[in-house]
Amino acid sequence: MKASSASTAASALYVGEVVHQRSRTFDHRLRYRVWMVLADLDALDGLQARLRMLGRGRFGLITLRATDHGDRSNRPLRAQVEDHLAEAGIDIAGGPIRLLTMPRILGYGFNPISVFFCHTPDGALAALLYEVTNTFHERHSYLVAVPSPPPPGGGGPPEAVEGAGPALIRQTVDKQLFVSPFMDRDLTYDFTVRPPGEAVSVVVAVRRGETPILTASFAGQRRPLTDGQLLRAFLTHPLLTWKVTWGIHWEAAKMMFKGARYRHRGAPPEQPVTEGSVRS
Repeated sequence: MKASSASTAASALYVGEVVHQRSRTFDHRLRYRVWMVLADLDALDGLQARLRMLGRGRFGLITLRATDHGDRSNRPLRAQVEDHLAEAGIDIAGGPIRLLTMPRILGYGFNPISVFFCHTPDGALAALLYEVTNTFHERHSYLVAVPSPPPPGGGGPPEAVEGAGPALIRQTVDKQLFVSPFMDRDLTYDFTVRPPGEAVSVVVAVRRGETPILTASFAGQRRPLTDGQLLRAFLTHPLLTWKVTWGIHWEAAKMMFKGARYRHRGAPPEQPVTEGSVRS
């Protein structure tokens, strides 16, 4: 599909912070600076042709590969996402799909979570697909529809909270994939997302029943997706994806010293996607 000027303009950099706060059993907090790319899937080839700093191969200073996502095959990523949407009864009628993710740095890539923002042709957000990957290279995705906004004066659904910028999206889903070695699988994820605009944020609150366990978040400010901004991000956030993986293991070691108990990993889910719901 040929990229439109609108889909190209929608792509951006988001520079900000990841924060994790554990609140159950023991207190543990981490914070580190990261940056992510928002890429319209229809514009990806054009972006990589235009930007010298954004390669498509396995190696390079910064590379963004569609085959790092979905089922990691050469099947077009857009088609994979559309199939998941269709199975859930969601039709975006060819509208834009935009991926928020960290690129590979010096050939290495790891994304604990990437988010696909799925829109209808008029720009309305129809669904979010959260792609979660653990350090064992296992992957599972969570798909949640975004209800259409009500007509003026008709009252708002619980997920639409007006504020500065795009409305917050509130969703929930049962956890399926083993991620942290110190948390059980029978937990619930509550997502609170501010879709990309001048800022973007993705908050994942983990709970058991009504008891909060952990809150993880990314919040970033928009920058144009240019070679200059990519180089700046590379230099000011050295070894981005390497640092994320190293940080995960370093923080795990510190948590073990605090008394965290290792959980059994178990088999990954048989199905690649779990559907969630709007959170009240």
